[in-house]
Amino acid sequence: MTEGRRAVVERKTKETEVRVSLVLDGTGKAAVDTGVGFFDHMLDQIARHGQLDLEVTCNGDTDIDQHHSVEDTGIVLGQALRQALGDARGIRRYGHCLLPMDETLALAALDLSGRPFLAFDAAFSRDKVGDFDTELVVEFWRALATNAGITLHLKLLSGSNNHHMIEALFKAFARALDDAKQRDPRLGDAVPSTKGVL
Repeated sequence: MTEGRRAVVERKTKETEVRVSLVLDGTGKAAVDTGVGFFDHMLDQIARHGQLDLEVTCNGDTDIDQHHSVEDTGIVLGQALRQALGDARGIRRYGHCLLPMDETLALAALDLSGRPFLAFDAAFSRDKVGDFDTELVVEFWRALATNAGITLHLKLLSGSNNHHMIEALFKAFARALDDAKQRDPRLGDAVPSTKGVL
């Protein structure tokens, strides 16, 4: 379902059941329950700093591990973003953010182009933050970028605290997305591309 700049997407497999409700022009409200506490905290950052209203539920096979829940949430959130953006008429399209968080500095740059690509340059010194597997960070972003049709560059420029490093990436993405999804009054109803379509 898509109405205005909002979408509701559901996906059910043998491994997970995911539902995402997204309002692009929101106020930063989030209600998130994926069964993975640290990941919930990160998704809340996307809502708050991206000025989205976001509801996410995931019932997954976390008794095996967190991989399916995190990746499938990325898939569904990406699909919801793509649907909510529609034909992207009148939006800025590009966004970027250089975000400091204590000792950490993270860069996010994105293009709501309809062409999926992820460049991810971040290494973590621990396998886990809390009970969250740090190797799932890139899996989430790959799933989201692919399904949203976003060209996404994420890079850690400095950092030593793994919690800060992951959180800074999520916040930087959110701020870059908020930039890109804004309507540009100079464009009117035009698609921001010389092709006339994204």
